[in-house]
Amino acid sequence: MNRVELTRHEIREKALQALYPFDFDGEVNKAEAIEYALAYNNAEVVSEDGEMFVPGYLDVLVTGVCNHKAELDELIKANLKKWTLNRIAKPDLIILRLAVYEIKYVEQVPAKVALNEALELTKKYSDDESRKFVNGVLSNIIAKEDSEK
Repeated sequence: MNRVELTRHEIREKALQALYPFDFDGEVNKAEAIEYALAYNNAEVVSEDGEMFVPGYLDVLVTGVCNHKAELDELIKANLKKWTLNRIAKPDLIILRLAVYEIKYVEQVPAKVALNEALELTKKYSDDESRKFVNGVLSNIIAKEDSEK
C-alpha cells in the first residue's frame, strides 16, 4: 500500500481532531486520540494490516500542545480582554493552542503562517465571530513575541 502524504494544513486539522477529546475525557491517551483523528474520514492512512501511518508533524503538534498546555493556556489567558478560557468554545481554544505552540516552539513555521492556518481552521470549525476573536488573540501574541526579540 502506498503511504499517503498529508499536507501541513491537513495535519493541523488532524491535530485539532486528536486534541479535542483531551478536554473532555482524561482517559484518552495520545495514541488513541491520534488514531481516531487519522481514521476519521481518512481510511487511506490505514494500511492493509490495520497499522496507522502517523505523520511526524502530527505527533509533534499533539505532543507539544499536551506537554505545554498549561503554559499555552496562560499565554492565551494573558491576551484575553474580558474573557476567560472557560468562555472560549472548545474548537477555538484548541485552534489557539495549536497556533500558539507553533508560534513559540516551531521555528520552521513563521508566526504569520501559524496565524493564517488557525484562521483557516476557524473558518471550517467555527463561525466568523470566532475567526475575528482568534485573529485578535493571536495577533496580540505575535506582536508581543516580536517586541521581545
